[in-house]
Amino acid sequence: MIRENGSIELSTSPGRARTIRTKESIKKVKNRLNQKKKVTNRKLAAELNISRTSVRQILKDDLLLQSYRKIVEPLLTAEHKKKRKTFSSWVRTHFRKEDTMKILFSDEKLFDIDGIYNSQNDRIWTVSRAEADEKDGVKQNRKFPQKVMVWLAVCSKGVSPTVMSDEGTIDHDRYIREVLAVALKYGNDILGTDWTFPQDSAKIHIHHLT
Repeated sequence: MIRENGSIELSTSPGRARTIRTKESIKKVKNRLNQKKKVTNRKLAAELNISRTSVRQILKDDLLLQSYRKIVEPLLTAEHKKKRKTFSSWVRTHFRKEDTMKILFSDEKLFDIDGIYNSQNDRIWTVSRAEADEKDGVKQNRKFPQKVMVWLAVCSKGVSPTVMSDEGTIDHDRYIREVLAVALKYGNDILGTDWTFPQDSAKIHIHHLT
C-alpha cells in the first residue's frame, strides 16, 4: 500500500460498500411494495441488492411507512353477514333505547397455571443464549396444566359476582346450576324482572335446557 501511493491510508473503505438512498432505490422499494405480495426487509434487501439498513431507512424516513402486525379476526361467510344484518334490523325494530340498558352480557374464559406467554414481546437482552437461560430465559409448559374457568357478566348498572370452577369441563347441567343461577339472581336484583340475557353458540349455551 505504501509502495503504491506513499500512504498508509486505505485507498478504499474495507468491508461492504456503503449504499446511498437514491431516488432510484426509493422508487424500486415503492414499486415492490405496490405488488401487494408479502415481503420481508431481508428479502427486499436481497432482491434490490441494497443493505437492510438502507431498506429500513427508505421505508421509515423516505416513504414514511410503519410496520403493522396482521389482525386475526373471524372469517365471515355470506350467510354469517346475512344473519348479522337480519339480527341488527330486528334489534332496531324491537328494542327501544331504554331496553338496551337492560341487557346482561356475559363471557367465560379458561385460564391455566402456566400463564400467558408472548414469544414476540417476552425477551431477555443478554450477550449469549447461555446467559439468557440463566436469567429466566426458559418458559416451561406442563403437558396437562390445571385449568380454571372464570365467568363474569356486566350490564349498564354494574358487574356481576364472579363464578370460578376448577372441576373440569362444565356441561349444561353444571352451567345451569353454577352459572345461570348467578346470572338470574343478579339480573333480577339489578335490572328487575324485565331484562335480556344473550348467549353465544357454545354447546352449553344452545342446549335445549338452557
